[in-house]
Amino acid sequence: MNETSEATTAHCYRHSDRETLLSCSQCDRPICTSCMNPAPVGIRCPECAGSSGASTARSGPARVARNLVQPGRHNSVTVALVAINVVVFLIELLQGVGFQGGGSSSVIEKGGLYGPAIVGGDTWRIITSGFIHESVIHVAFNMWALWILGSAVEAYVGPRRMIIIYVISLIWGSAGALLLSPYALTIGASGAIFGLMGALVVMSRQRGIAIMQSGLGLLIILNLVITLTIPGVSIGGHLGGLLGGIATGFVLSGYGRGHIAYSKMSSQISGGILALTVIGFAVAMIAAHGVL
Repeated sequence: MNETSEATTAHCYRHSDRETLLSCSQCDRPICTSCMNPAPVGIRCPECAGSSGASTARSGPARVARNLVQPGRHNSVTVALVAINVVVFLIELLQGVGFQGGGSSSVIEKGGLYGPAIVGGDTWRIITSGFIHESVIHVAFNMWALWILGSAVEAYVGPRRMIIIYVISLIWGSAGALLLSPYALTIGASGAIFGLMGALVVMSRQRGIAIMQSGLGLLIILNLVITLTIPGVSIGGHLGGLLGGIATGFVLSGYGRGHIAYSKMSSQISGGILALTVIGFAVAMIAAHGVL
């Protein structure tokens, strides 16, 4: 991806005070989310869609993605991540895991996040646990959220920065899970997915979009409520991933001085990324001993 010193953001041709990265797939005029109309291919402005009305925004991750950036562009990393997670789960099914959970699998036994095993040398679990799921519902819900949020983030920041955000969020999610539950077997991509929401927080603030207006604030609140109220959900994993995504977005934006997608990858930013990675691994290793 070519990088420049700052982003060039267009304004909606019908609302000159609204910045947007969206454009009509037919006439190519910039449009805001209030003016966009879904079409079989891309989105259309009211004139090209034959309507002067605004489209209704959906709730949840889809609404967030549509309000912040048009998903579907440059989402090769997101596609690869979804594919890896699905393939891993298919292997679990072949090894005996049930569609609704239960059963045994060497993938879970050797790749799940578990403090004593990490202390014994299985450090790879800090990463591999983020690609393992316990049931069809578990993997389906996570992959839906990953597809929507990951496509939105990747379309805005590019594939390289998307990988950085996802991996560091995954590591911090594992560290958070180990901090609170070092002796529990923890699996799932939700820590990294919470990190994508954290990166979207940084993105929305830089674009001057209120997180409650975009739907992102409500999405985070709802997911945190689910995290805190449903038994068996990794509180530390979700909170750790969210903080990891926010921290990574902050570093990628030149520590708040630049732009998350366009700041030059300087030695200071590269050093910050390395520091976040090392800190995440270090906390995870220490927490695996159950001493924190």
